[in-house]
Amino acid sequence: MDVMGDKATLLDTGRFAQLADFVQPAEFTQPSDRDETGEAVEEVRQRLAAEAGDVEAMSVLGAMLLRRGDLDGAEPQLRAATAAGDRAAANNLGVLLHQRGYADEAAGWWRIAAVAGSAAAAHALGRYHRERGDEPAAEYWLRQSAEQGHALGAYALADLLEHRGDVGAEQWMRAAAERGHREAAYRLARALDRKALDSGEAMGDNGVIGAAGEEAEQWYRQAAARGHRRAALHLGAILEKRGDLKEAGRWYLTSAKDGEARAACALGFLLRDAGDTESAAVWWLRAAQDGDGNAANALGALHAENGETQTAERWYRAAMDAGDVNGAYNLGLLCAEQGRTAQAEQWYRRAAYAGHREAANALAILLLQVGDSAGAEPWFSKAAEAGSVDAAFNLGILYAGRGTEADEAAALRWYERAAAAGHTEAALQVAIARLREGDERAAERHLRCAAGGGSAEAAYRLAAVLDARQPPAPAHELGEPAQQKSECEEWYERAASQGHRRAQVRVGMLAAARGDVVEAARWYREAAEAGSRNGAFNLGLLLAREGSEPEAALWWTRAADAGHGRAALRLALVYARRGELAEGQWWADRAVSLGPAEVGERAARLRDALREELSA
Repeated sequence: MDVMGDKATLLDTGRFAQLADFVQPAEFTQPSDRDETGEAVEEVRQRLAAEAGDVEAMSVLGAMLLRRGDLDGAEPQLRAATAAGDRAAANNLGVLLHQRGYADEAAGWWRIAAVAGSAAAAHALGRYHRERGDEPAAEYWLRQSAEQGHALGAYALADLLEHRGDVGAEQWMRAAAERGHREAAYRLARALDRKALDSGEAMGDNGVIGAAGEEAEQWYRQAAARGHRRAALHLGAILEKRGDLKEAGRWYLTSAKDGEARAACALGFLLRDAGDTESAAVWWLRAAQDGDGNAANALGALHAENGETQTAERWYRAAMDAGDVNGAYNLGLLCAEQGRTAQAEQWYRRAAYAGHREAANALAILLLQVGDSAGAEPWFSKAAEAGSVDAAFNLGILYAGRGTEADEAAALRWYERAAAAGHTEAALQVAIARLREGDERAAERHLRCAAGGGSAEAAYRLAAVLDARQPPAPAHELGEPAQQKSECEEWYERAASQGHRRAQVRVGMLAAARGDVVEAARWYREAAEAGSRNGAFNLGLLLAREGSEPEAALWWTRAADAGHGRAALRLALVYARRGELAEGQWWADRAVSLGPAEVGERAARLRDALREELSA
């Protein structure tokens, strides 16, 4: 290469132009207010000055031509300025030579400029050495650039240190971010996010975040404001979790418009939750066409809900092709709903082998339904070990059904595991086991969990446990003012309101015991109409006590037809009092057969008496 001034010459001249070094990314370049005519005039002015021997003008003209892509025109200007000791020109000459493919020659000029104090040249030289695997030299020059306040140098140094696991990486990433480097701001935010997660400071369900999380949000916001689409995506996710849906939607929209498929998908879900399914579908389509499997799955689900199964299947396959294993799982669900069991099993297996735990659980259920419990068990186990709560519960059912003591113990272990993860029915099963063992306190704890999770049976059993502890309530006459309800009655009522028939009967009994006839009748009637023979019998008693024996007889008939012996005895007495002895004898005979023993004895005496009366 032509020697346009050695190191000593450049240092001795003292003519180091203070021009901005040429190569800057778009985010650092401020838009110019000049029009093309103004730029042309400025170029002519610089060219005239350069021809007159002005070194600064040569450097500026060379930079202008280099920026425009006129390498042939820029090179002589930059070489002349470099020979005269202009460090910016030396740096830009290195850039030009690098663009021409002369990387080693470019590095030579970058070294000269860097030694002369060019931070941009030091950055370029550091990048050159890193690309060739010389990390010590790369670190040296990048550090020189970073310590002079060069944002790109600080970022490149942070990237190098982070690659090596050096703790100093964050310091320089922060320095680059503070100088406006958007990728540095994004990566700093990601690092702070991970730190918050590792320290347990990540945003909780209440939307509260720790100090590291707050700082991460600030850097996401800075990077997003500078046009970083992934930062806008993460900022949107933070805001959505906090409940700031309007602002979250704006950042998702910004990111999606910049081509971030995940943001388009997230925006679709936000719109769907707001009730705008049509707009959601538009963004899901855009994301799916850009290869987002989650969006393709969402489109498949949308079409499946509308009964468009063929279109749904097409999108599920697209999701699967995009690498989203949920696509195979959803195809399995779709086939299972259509009764295509063999195909459902095929898709479940594909997803399960790829590690989809719910697919493994679904496959096990499918195998269990066709009688293959031996084939189902390993898939239940695999899903449960992977964290599927439903699979843990199902595994408990599988073991419990075998009946051996060892299997019962194994079932309880899986029930406890599912219950610990919040599975309502599993908590109920653990409670039932603890009640059998006599551990009432442990049983109560699990019953409260299950009842709180919405289990009517758990609420009823919890009420029964609390009921058994209560002292006997004082007797009340019907029509007396009602007393305050106890906790056990509140749990009975919760179960009753969920349609639990035994709870409805018990609530009716408690209401009757405190004199609330209307409330008692309401609950007895609700239970009776749902098929409870005890409810029908008790309603009959209440009506008879109120003087409505004909209506009472109708409910006793319903109860007796359902196998209630006491109701049959009551009917026998009703017909006997009316003088319909044959009908009374028939119901008395029915009561004997239904029992229980005490009822059977009384019914037998009544039957025999009616028989004697009829034969007299």
